[in-house]
Amino acid sequence: MEESSARAAVVRRLMAAKAESGKSFSDVAAETGLTNVYVAQLLRRQAQLKPDTAPKLRAALPALTDELVDLMMQPPFRSYHPDIVHEPAIYRLNEAVMHFGESIKEIINEEFGDGIMSAIDFYCSVDKVQGADGKDRVVVTFDGKYLPYTEQKSEHMMSRPARKTS
Repeated sequence: MEESSARAAVVRRLMAAKAESGKSFSDVAAETGLTNVYVAQLLRRQAQLKPDTAPKLRAALPALTDELVDLMMQPPFRSYHPDIVHEPAIYRLNEAVMHFGESIKEIINEEFGDGIMSAIDFYCSVDKVQGADGKDRVVVTFDGKYLPYTEQKSEHMMSRPARKTS
């Protein structure tokens, strides 16, 4: 697990490499075949860089050093600073999920059954579109695998030894 100050220093270096390129997250995403949110996660050490993607990311961000690429390929410590929730954009995203969450859950249950959307087998992107009124709009797409809840039968629990009945 990376220490928070060491992690912050790595993130600063990664973001400096992005700034030096003059590219946006979406530009890097287009060059690497990743989503813009995943690129941001990689550069914030919230996702693990996979070996097949490393050369594409190096090509998109030439200032990445071997050391930074090696660090990005290590499993990250996924977390966030608790004060970040007070950042207005993040606060509004939380507010939107809180406000619409119950309805989204009902629709998931109605369309799929009793289950949830995975946040591990998950894709996310942020796009800019023009609304009907001509004003810019933000489109956040959450694309997660559906995971049904399972009935908890003891016979399916492989970690428990079979119980003998007399």
